[in-house]
Amino acid sequence: MTSRVVLWDVDTQVDFMRPEGKLYVPRAEETTPAMAKLVAAAREAGVVHVASADDHELTDPEISDEPDWRNTYPPHCLRGTHGATKIPETEQADPLPLGLTPYPPGLVPGLVEGRREILLLKKNFDVFTNPNADALLGALDPDEIVVFGVATDVCDDAAIRGFLRRGRRVRFVEDAARGLDEERVAASTAAWREAGVSFSTAAEVIQSF
Repeated sequence: MTSRVVLWDVDTQVDFMRPEGKLYVPRAEETTPAMAKLVAAAREAGVVHVASADDHELTDPEISDEPDWRNTYPPHCLRGTHGATKIPETEQADPLPLGLTPYPPGLVPGLVEGRREILLLKKNFDVFTNPNADALLGALDPDEIVVFGVATDVCDDAAIRGFLRRGRRVRFVEDAARGLDEERVAASTAAWREAGVSFSTAAEVIQSF
């Protein structure tokens, strides 16, 4: 039996990934070639590609003109703006969007059956604040989740800790991720290693597909 792998793409949106973005993650654009190769290889291999994406409005609790950079951030990825769109390198062709309206969990497996691309929208840096995230994870039931995207010390960290709490095996793609704060990145990655997360390059992941 082949192992079920899911490629989990964290917030690869213009506002984070491009120097002109509203909440640019330093050097994020350096990772786009690796990201593009991961997404293309997943497509070719038929690997499920789940992408999370911020879908903010100015009234969201996370948005502040005086951010603390831990729980609140400046306006970014506002719904309907160019900054909220995914970069071309990681764009999905025909994703199933799962917004914040909760589906009865029993319906989710039928919704995602046969779908290779899924888009999880969120209003908080933690993807599990989307009420459909747990049901999606249960429906996909991956043996391993391959995580890439931004920012390592914020949204990647929240997703990976969430996966670990749910007993999932995680692989982190180091050359397809960047963080906001180097000290926090070091603390996050050290905690992940201790919890059993494996670390890979995009090339190594692609070879395993």
